[in-house]
Amino acid sequence: MVSEDTRTTTPPPTRTPTVAEPPRTATRAWRTRLLMAGIVLAALNLRPAITSLGALLEEVRDGLGMSGSMAGLLTSVPPLCFAVFGVMAPRLARRLGAGAVVCAGMAAITAGLLIRPYTGGTAGFLAASALALMGIAVSNVLMPVIVKRNFPDRVGSMTGLYSMALALGTSAAAALTVPLTETLGGGWRPGLALWAALAAVAVPPWLLFAREGRGRQEQREQREQREQREQQQEQPERPDGLRITRSRTAWALALFFGLQATAAYVTMGWMAQIFRDAGVSAGEAGLLLAVTMAMGVPLAYVIPRVAARLPQQGPIVVVLGVCGLAGYTGLYLAPAQGAWAWAVLLGVANCAFPLALTMVGMRAGTGAGVAQLSAFAQSTGYLISIPGPLLVGVLYQHSGGWGLPLALMAALMLPQMAVGVLAGRPRTVEDEAAAR
Repeated sequence: MVSEDTRTTTPPPTRTPTVAEPPRTATRAWRTRLLMAGIVLAALNLRPAITSLGALLEEVRDGLGMSGSMAGLLTSVPPLCFAVFGVMAPRLARRLGAGAVVCAGMAAITAGLLIRPYTGGTAGFLAASALALMGIAVSNVLMPVIVKRNFPDRVGSMTGLYSMALALGTSAAAALTVPLTETLGGGWRPGLALWAALAAVAVPPWLLFAREGRGRQEQREQREQREQREQQQEQPERPDGLRITRSRTAWALALFFGLQATAAYVTMGWMAQIFRDAGVSAGEAGLLLAVTMAMGVPLAYVIPRVAARLPQQGPIVVVLGVCGLAGYTGLYLAPAQGAWAWAVLLGVANCAFPLALTMVGMRAGTGAGVAQLSAFAQSTGYLISIPGPLLVGVLYQHSGGWGLPLALMAALMLPQMAVGVLAGRPRTVEDEAAAR
């Protein structure tokens, strides 16, 4: 009995975990803070490549000799790249780790933004833009996955933080590009190239996750698959064979994503030009575009948190759609007189993007499901949105005004609200795919 008492009261087995726990906890907390910083820095760089160009589109067109139709093609390049490269993101993440892919994406953004103003022609400009947009595309798709896997109990708040940073980067590029260009001597080339510096700052935080990413991700995927098998033993084919195209919610979310992306890229690519054609100065037009983008800074944080608490997100979809209808109508009737009001209304309407990201996280029950749904909804959605900016440019050139393009954008708000209500219903793609 003495030996048994001695064995049961021996210090090492009870003290060793206690001694080791504080360093492990501190390391975990440090890693979490670094990951949050990396997410914010990455989000800041997901739109300046587009809105900085929108603010200087007239100067770029003159410098490269672009027609209105070619400028429309240029504004269609972002959704095209997002559709083509976004679908590759889950496969690359499985092979290399999500952190490594995002790190490479930030490096691609840096390189593309740095070289595109100095390529010497339209083809080179498009190719360098595509390089930057490739980095944006893979990061776009993987951000909801990273949030779901690392912050499963804070999807709404983390999506809000990420969306708020994205809106901040978007609005900063719209507001500051013209003034910074003037400070640098008035040339549009350094005015566009300077945004490469912001992208370069986002690379270092992801280097750590690029090194650890694959092993950690394999462990998470194995754990998720094990948990799925334990929870769904009655349907053994479901964890490994999710067919996302069988889900009506996935299709509704893809359509919603595509229609809101159409509105967003028309706004980012053409709204400053609409105001300039109405007699507004270049600096004020860029500031109005910045106001539109800046509306997403507070709302992109609030809307995901509210949406995550609601059983269905249809009412938010309708409110945002009505704001879009009012904004486009105002731009048609009195573009210069009510410019600030239309900028605010369209800024509210553009917050359909963080809502769509939130619904991606809510409409799938697992990290693997979120990865599939994010890739499907974003790639399909961006594919749907490709004709929009191009068609706006063609209508503008051939009609000689903005009446037809604005009527088209207002009309698209109606199906956007309809499919958004369907996507906001409380169900998961795993349940729908398994039931069919």
